[in-house]
Order: sequence, then structure tokens, then C-alpha cells
Amino acid sequence: MTRTGTPRHVVVGTTHEAMLTCAALQDRGLAVTHLPSPTDSELAQALAGRVDSVAVLLHDDTQALRYCLAAEHLRPGVTMIVALFDKTAAAQLVSVVPHCRVTSPADIAVPSLVAACLPGDLSGVCSDSGSWVAYPAGDEAPHPYPYRLPARLRVRARLGILLGQLRPHDSGSQILLGGLAGILLLLVVDTIVGLSVLHEPLIEAFHAAVRTVATVGPVPVDASQPGYLLFAALAMLVTIGLTAMFTAGIVEHLLSGRLIGLWGRRVLPRSGHVVVVGMGQVGLRLAAELRSLGLAVTGIDRDPRAPNLRTARALGIPVLVGDGSRRRVLERVRADRALAVCAVGSDELDNVAVAVTARAVAPDVSVVLRAGNHDAIAETRSLFRIGTVCDVTGLTSAYVVSCMSGGRPRVALSDGGAIRLWDDAVGPTSVTAPEAECAH
Repeated sequence: MTRTGTPRHVVVGTTHEAMLTCAALQDRGLAVTHLPSPTDSELAQALAGRVDSVAVLLHDDTQALRYCLAAEHLRPGVTMIVALFDKTAAAQLVSVVPHCRVTSPADIAVPSLVAACLPGDLSGVCSDSGSWVAYPAGDEAPHPYPYRLPARLRVRARLGILLGQLRPHDSGSQILLGGLAGILLLLVVDTIVGLSVLHEPLIEAFHAAVRTVATVGPVPVDASQPGYLLFAALAMLVTIGLTAMFTAGIVEHLLSGRLIGLWGRRVLPRSGHVVVVGMGQVGLRLAAELRSLGLAVTGIDRDPRAPNLRTARALGIPVLVGDGSRRRVLERVRADRALAVCAVGSDELDNVAVAVTARAVAPDVSVVLRAGNHDAIAETRSLFRIGTVCDVTGLTSAYVVSCMSGGRPRVALSDGGAIRLWDDAVGPTSVTAPEAECAH
């Protein structure tokens, strides 16, 4: 136990971000108390004596809130940084604990991920007070400048969404659109027959066609037109089958959760979009940011019960349920005509598998993957041949350590193999991440 009066930093959590933050503080020669899952008494004991800062780095927002409020009760006014994904909970916490700095790995990593999806030499793109700011890549200081999505990318995104309208994306939508197309075709053909064969006025011909398609029978005609009567009878029989198809498609579409629409914003874009594989916290945040920037987005998640799917639907982001590492799934979302494919799931080996498949399906499309935690891929430089690598854990650790050391970092950027912090007070600085996590 560190003696009373010695400057200390307390890190709470068992996440990779917590362990890497602890290691980074130790590399700086600072005294650190790391509490994986402390009880109330353990937290009180750790906060006894002098404590310079507290970091709560968990993936459970409820637990994170509990620890933050407990730390504020035990040590009022202590510098605190907490990882929270829920924006509402974050706002409420800041209102109660104004000196608490709230962020999340998703918030920290998204600027680098967005920049990796865009053409140009950029290390970060983020929203700042309602406008967009870009940070250039390279060895020089990343001075930010106002950013606007290039017109050609906006046009490609809108055209891709337009071409995706009324496009079937599964068997249910194929049945629905097939039945609808068949009914409309019969309606047009019957109207043309009424005009050309029966020489009826347009309104009467259309009315008779509607009666036939609705299977209530054609209007009475001269018995000298047996051909038309036979056509009307066959049309009504066919319409029965088409109506059944259309009804089945509608029912399936309504009961499936409608993660992908047949028209509107939630259609699958045909080109100029970004494919985000893994709709966890990072994936959802990235997709929402890309959508706000003006790009079309398609999400992929293998779990049909993933908690963020409802949020994605509310945001108008289409999500295909499937395994993003399978070639057929990437072909269905037209990865070959996408602007970029981002593999940002929580399992990094899965992300590598997605990146490899994406390279095979779309060799000319930019591939971005989240990596950095797993032992097999800890050396992210070896993955650069697969795609652009974003070390979310390293970025989060660098950002948190800067905050715990008294800094006010605006963004943490992944620039090649380096991590750059832009601090409002000292400007840009390069950070070296620890070679390994702490041993706690």
C-alpha cells in the first residue's frame, strides 16, 4: 500500500483499456493503485490518503456510474475520468459531478476510424461544435482545419441510396416485391386489353382491370368476346397466387424487425457507401458519425438480438444480420462498390478474418480494422498489408493518461504506427503506448 501523502492514481476496471492505462502510468514512474472489481470497502481504502485522479474504465455503464458516484462521495472534487457509452447517462453524470470527464473508447477512436474511411492524407475527422474538423496525417503537427465531405462522395452516396430503393435484400423482400410487381403487371396488361380489344374509355378499362385483379370478376361484356373472358378468368386465378405472395412478404417484413427497408433511408446502398462490420459500441458510433458526415452506411452484425440493432434502426442505419467474414454476406452488401469496409467488432481475430475476406471480394476498396489487444496480433504493423489498423485500446489509454496527468486532450489520433494527442494547452504531442498491459 502506498504511504499517505504520496501522489497516487487509481484505475478501476478489468478491461484492456484499464490494464494498458495502468501500465502507461507505471511507465511514467507514477504510483498506481489498480482495482479490477473493488468492493465498497476496497474502494474506500484505495481512496484514503492523497489521490490525484481516478479512472473508471468498464464496459458496463451501470457499474461505471456506481463507482463514479462512490468515488465522488469518498473524495469530493477528485479528478475523475470515466468511460460511458450512453449519452444520456453521461450528461446526467456531468451535471451531478461537473469535474468528471466522460468519454468512451468509441468516442475516442471514431475520428481516426472516420479518417481511415475517407480518401486523402488524414489522421482524424470529427465534429466540433456543429462543424467538421480534419487533422492531416504525417510527421508535422496535425493542425486542424474545417472539413467538408467532397461533392463527388456525397453524390455517390445519394446515388447509391437511390439505386437501392425497392431492391430485394432477402427471400421475404423478393416474395413481397415479386407479388407486387406481378399484380401491377396484370393491372397494366388488363387495362391495355380493355383499351385495344374492347375499345373502352381509359377510366372504364382501368376500372375493369381493377375488378379483375381484385378477383371480383370483370364487368359484363358481350358474349362475342370469349377470348377476353378467358383472359380475365386466368388473370384472377394468377392474382390469387400473387396476392398470397404479396401478403406473405408483408407479414414477414413486419415481423422480422425491418432492420433493412425496401425504400427510404434504410435501404441497402448499391455504391459509394461504407460497410461497418460489428455493430457494437464502436461500430454503432462510427456508423452514426459517417451518416452525419453525409455518407451512406451499411451495418453487419451476426447477432440478431444485439442490443444496438434497435438504436441503429432508429438512426436510419440498415443492418444485415450475418457473418461479415463470409464472402456471400459481403457480396450482398455490395462491398466491391463500397468506399470502405470497416471491421470493428470486439473480437479482433474476427476483424482480421473480415479484412481478409474483404480483400478477396473488393481488392480495390479501403479496409479498416480494429486491432491491438490480442496476443496474436499485438504487433499491429504486421497487419498494415491487410488494411488500415486502428488501435482503439492504445488510443483510449493515451487519452485517459493525458487526462489523469492534468492535460485537456481534444482528440487522440492514430497516425500510422504512432498516436498523437492534440491538447488545447500544449498542442500536438506524440505518445508511445506501453509494450504490454499491466500484470494486475
